[in-house]
Amino acid sequence: MTDLTKTPVTVITGFLGSGKTTLIRHLMQNPQGKRLAVLVNEFGTVGVDGEILKGCADDNCPAENILELSNGCICCTVADDFIPTLERLMAMPQKPDHILIETSGLALPKPLLKAFDWPAIRSRITVDGVIALADAEAVAAGRFASDEAAVQAQREADDSLDHDSPLSEVFQDQISCADVILLTKADLAGSAGLAAAREVIAASAPRPLPVLQVTDGQIDPALILGLSAAAEDDLAARPSHHDGADDHEHDDFDTVVIDLPEFDDPASVTAAVERLAREQNILRVKGHVAIAGKPMRLLVQAVGTRVRHQFDRPWGDLPRQSRLVVIAEHDHIDPDAIRQVLQGAVPV
Repeated sequence: MTDLTKTPVTVITGFLGSGKTTLIRHLMQNPQGKRLAVLVNEFGTVGVDGEILKGCADDNCPAENILELSNGCICCTVADDFIPTLERLMAMPQKPDHILIETSGLALPKPLLKAFDWPAIRSRITVDGVIALADAEAVAAGRFASDEAAVQAQREADDSLDHDSPLSEVFQDQISCADVILLTKADLAGSAGLAAAREVIAASAPRPLPVLQVTDGQIDPALILGLSAAAEDDLAARPSHHDGADDHEHDDFDTVVIDLPEFDDPASVTAAVERLAREQNILRVKGHVAIAGKPMRLLVQAVGTRVRHQFDRPWGDLPRQSRLVVIAEHDHIDPDAIRQVLQGAVPV
């Protein structure tokens, strides 16, 4: 008998460093008896997030079920990459029970939802829900929002408040497309910060949305999986700054990959990354670093001046090569200046 049940897909969106990979790791560790598959899209050519998730693979979500798209924004490469990759997942001997899609931090979710109307997949897949992650501390501080009141304390003299910045458009489009909002890093925001972030979300959302606070990606999967939203049939309720446009550009953002030798210690890496954020307006840094005398790789994840790091796995047969991916708005990417700061933290 032919199985007419559609495979549910959950789209997990959110700005750079909002905690998408951490959430997916939690869902992989709590699959509720389902066989999962994960599709990861990263901005840039180095797949840091995909490698992290493959390190968490198990019988419920084996490594072959974790696929990466690094040839461009997932919503801009639908025909060439996205649809064929979904078809590959659906053709596996053991078809996944649920597919998780992690978009890049710069992706607009609505064009992606439109792809689920393609005849090749519409009869077999449905969008169970769109989960938008927002960094509670950042939102409370007025970053990534176009509302003048929310950013007034930081940018009173900034003439750009009269216009929508690229960051605010991405933020608003992600919120507008969501079925559930997760305020991540709630422990860093505090009660006042969470309240302020909720106000910003309410002002940005086109309709009332459930807003849940999360720390370290810990949430009951039942709250965000099994929503049965059929979001591909509900596009009109999810407005976008780019409605009516055939495509969109990411020329406002750029990425550079910096290869480096060993660092003396994690503190030197942290100091260099913090300096990039302060002096060059770098939005995001992520990658792996070799630390002298340590057999394990140092995983580095940074959003602005907030840097987190941990030793994640032995280098093994891999070359001890430090490699960091740096993301910023286009006008703030100066590869030579970035390299100079990072190399300045490496011992001669």
